[in-house]
Amino acid sequence: MARLKVLYGFHAVTARLRHDASTVEEVFYDATRRDRRMQEFLQTAKEAGVRLIAADETRLWGLAHTERHQGVVARATDLPLAQNLAELLDGIEGPALLLVLDGVTDPHNLGACLRVADGAGAHAVIAPRDKAVGLNATAAKVASGAADTVPYITVTNLARALRELQDAGVWIVGTAGDAQATLYETKLDGPVAIVMGAEGEGMRRLTRDTCDEVMRIPMAGTVESLNVSVASGVCLFEAVRQRAIKG
Repeated sequence: MARLKVLYGFHAVTARLRHDASTVEEVFYDATRRDRRMQEFLQTAKEAGVRLIAADETRLWGLAHTERHQGVVARATDLPLAQNLAELLDGIEGPALLLVLDGVTDPHNLGACLRVADGAGAHAVIAPRDKAVGLNATAAKVASGAADTVPYITVTNLARALRELQDAGVWIVGTAGDAQATLYETKLDGPVAIVMGAEGEGMRRLTRDTCDEVMRIPMAGTVESLNVSVASGVCLFEAVRQRAIKG
């Protein structure tokens, strides 16, 4: 029997219903909420043919393990996304666009990174298995459905995984505040993996040494750096812009 995962919040659950309702086993909802948003959500779930179960706050909290469930919790099976680098590389059509997170431990940041990766059309987000956050319910909620569309691949050894990508023809571009080249001087229109380090610490030394090139986002204000998800969005969409120009 397939393992069930928990999704919570209107965005995450609605996105799964629209993407593949057949994977949703059941939806628990707060029957005391009678506002328009809840009524529209329930209508969407009914049209999808999903089993609806009225639940109180205690049961909803017990399922989601957070008070930020908005009165909606679903149990669903995982979607068939690529589970490892080999599967990922075999399934990519056209030039690869990948986001690599080196040491991101906050699930809110991971969720936001998945969201911008989905928006930019990135093929996957890659991270080390250790010293990084897992794809938990909080990250899935913040991702607003992107956790169901963008593969999140964890690897045992990030430097080795980057070398595997290089062997497959992917150019590895790291980001660092002290890099000489700026984002806008860096060629990103081919197969590329953009590596983002943890806030404050940046990329680990071995990760940086493995990169083919290092670039920086030019900062004009007084702050020294951007949130990792914001920086990921800036870099990914610059790659999208360059690809659009290249045609």
